[in-house]
Amino acid sequence: MTIQPKASETRTDRPRGGATLRGVHKTYGAGEAAVHALSDIDLDIEPGELVAVLGASGSGKTTLLNVIGGIESLDRGSIVVAGQDISRTHPAALGGFRRAHVGFVFQFFNLIPSLTARENVEVIMELTGRGDRREVPKLLAAVGLSDRAEHFPAQLSGGQQQRVSIARALATDPDLLLADEPTGALDVATGRGVLELLQQTSRAGRGVIMVTHNEVAAAIADRVVRMRDGRIVASDINTEPADAATIRW
Repeated sequence: MTIQPKASETRTDRPRGGATLRGVHKTYGAGEAAVHALSDIDLDIEPGELVAVLGASGSGKTTLLNVIGGIESLDRGSIVVAGQDISRTHPAALGGFRRAHVGFVFQFFNLIPSLTARENVEVIMELTGRGDRREVPKLLAAVGLSDRAEHFPAQLSGGQQQRVSIARALATDPDLLLADEPTGALDVATGRGVLELLQQTSRAGRGVIMVTHNEVAAAIADRVVRMRDGRIVASDINTEPADAATIRW
């Protein structure tokens, strides 16, 4: 399984992937009931970098992904993704930003059960108006599912469904891939295959941010960010990322 570099990487008229966060705050509720989900977050994600975000439940990991992806607004601070300051983008325009620049991979796949693997990838192209349906066989081949293209989700294993979701996330040629506990519902063998795909995706030139609770999974990352109570408490460069194809846990 090999994810090829993006054709757009040879161009100079389109910002490459990555993200820059400065002074990001996000609070839910008000007064004594206020929950400070993110507090004073500064973070840089480089194009082609795989960053693992670790932390206990409620530490702010998923909220961090949501604000970077433009799913949730922030209270103050700035977020620049692929050259666009989304903190200054009108909410009505954020949908277009996500379609153009961000791919999402979730723990529970979110495939449409009445569509085949091929159709689940094609539908995101139809909904966003991005991508080329002629590329779908290549995407499914890249995630090792050429022989499962006409199978429905119920006919696929959990790992195969997650690989369909990764193909779907890549279908619109995003600059940044956001993965929220992508191996959380998988066994070791299939989880390893998903991590291998994420590692290949980053090495093909996209920024990848992976939220995980698994220290072993985080070992494949170029950098490990640790969160506690809505703050980044450590950000460590991994000088020798583990090969996702061979890790054990």
